[in-house]
Amino acid sequence: MPHVITQACCGDAACVFACPVNAIQPNPADELFVSAEMLYIDPKTCVDCGACVAACPVGAISKDSKLAADQLPFVEINRLFHEAHPGASRPVQAIVPSLIKLAEGDTPLRVAIVGAGPAGMYAADELLKQDGVEVVVYDRLSTPYGLVRSGVAPDHQMTKGVDKLFRHIEDLPGFHYALGVDVGESVRHADLAARYSAVVYATGASEDRPLHLPGANLPGVSSATRFVAWYNGHPSYDNVDFDLSHRRVVIIGNGNVALDAARILTTDPSELAKSDISDVALTALRQSRVEEVVLLGRRGPEHAAFTLPELVGLMARRDLQVVVASEIPPAPEWADVQLRHKLDLLRSLPTSEAAGKGGRRIVLQFWSSPTHLTGQDVVEGVNIRNSATNPTVDDGPTHLSAGLVLTSVGYRGSLVRDLPFDHDKGSVPHQSGRVDGVPGTYVVGWIKRGPRGFIGTNKSCARETVNSLLEDVTSGALNAAPAAGHLPTLLRRWHPDSLDLAAWRRIDEEEVALGLLHGRPRVKKLSRVGFSRGSEVTR
Repeated sequence: MPHVITQACCGDAACVFACPVNAIQPNPADELFVSAEMLYIDPKTCVDCGACVAACPVGAISKDSKLAADQLPFVEINRLFHEAHPGASRPVQAIVPSLIKLAEGDTPLRVAIVGAGPAGMYAADELLKQDGVEVVVYDRLSTPYGLVRSGVAPDHQMTKGVDKLFRHIEDLPGFHYALGVDVGESVRHADLAARYSAVVYATGASEDRPLHLPGANLPGVSSATRFVAWYNGHPSYDNVDFDLSHRRVVIIGNGNVALDAARILTTDPSELAKSDISDVALTALRQSRVEEVVLLGRRGPEHAAFTLPELVGLMARRDLQVVVASEIPPAPEWADVQLRHKLDLLRSLPTSEAAGKGGRRIVLQFWSSPTHLTGQDVVEGVNIRNSATNPTVDDGPTHLSAGLVLTSVGYRGSLVRDLPFDHDKGSVPHQSGRVDGVPGTYVVGWIKRGPRGFIGTNKSCARETVNSLLEDVTSGALNAAPAAGHLPTLLRRWHPDSLDLAAWRRIDEEEVALGLLHGRPRVKKLSRVGFSRGSEVTR
């Protein structure tokens, strides 16, 4: 009776190391790890010990006999990965480097980490495995956890469960917060470099790739990133408005973020009211007239950017229709077994014409390149050029009317002040996490490797960067001594308006308490920049 990893998988890989028979793949140092859509248990190797269940931070693993109906497809998904990659089973210990240990005589370490998202938190965890190390995690927001808080969709509460791991990291000796501090503005890199032994940047890749089309600047055109941040209560977007008064929304792009946005737009608000969605967004969605969301993909379904787990989760929904705009042809010869499974699922969906009428629906439309966004004072629709590569689609322009158009064509990192920046890649140039030309400075996460991988992928990424930092300490290449004094006292002097761990815990407790009153995980009413240390934590 094997165990099965389900859609909630965050890629943390703690289960990989917990498994005594190496049944979980891919390994963190495997080439497949960063690109893999999730982790997978080999049913032939699994001995049903349950060690992976205890290790998983998001509750994504269950016995195959205990799966809910919407999780049953993951039995086959786990099996198919190992059928497609039979050579992936390699000893974990042989390929994942151990963390370097500091000796007693090494330089005492105080490290500043800029960014309180998953990458920054995993980096703090790796550093605090060393005795005597102190870490200060900075963030420009007054609340931590980055995309776990403001990026993961509110109907994916199991994935958000990784925050339990982050709370454990916060409780480690030597952990400190300086929240509400905008590094690069109110504090410069030189200030941090003078006060800490090393500085690690974990600033992510939150900038949208632009859509260079006529009409892209019309009112009513926005990005799926902004929409996701809005419904998740990100403080930078709580005053943004989205026009939900029209029947159709068009999303240009078909990755997981596009699916998230489409799903939220078509979900019954009474169901969303049970989640931690922003109250502002919930009020707007209660008044929404949106009935259809069309996701446009420039290429065919074999190149669809959404993952197989997300497609399975979407197709399991019974409260909305999922359809394809035209028939899906057979899989190409080069497709592997997992891609064939994905295409088979798409082929099982009804077409727009064949689907029943009534109710909200999501339309997956492939071979469709937007050429122009129409409208005078506000967007009114999208002109599309269909590709002749699909014989079921007539070649020629078409038009989709829409009152809202969201773009979802990828991300890139933003320029980090005082650091080198590769504008083509949208990341900071580095060598194994060491920033080029800036001694004592390191990067981790998407600002290091680009927007690839999932929440837990940052764990192995952080280990590589922290190993580089520790190697520099032991070799003498990193010899900066931290500022002397009691660190909490120094932080109060350096950043008198910042929020520390105790202040964040008060915010967290109040949000959860408000959620409990309303039957929700939490009510985000406190996501504001600039609370003062020790003051009442109010909106």
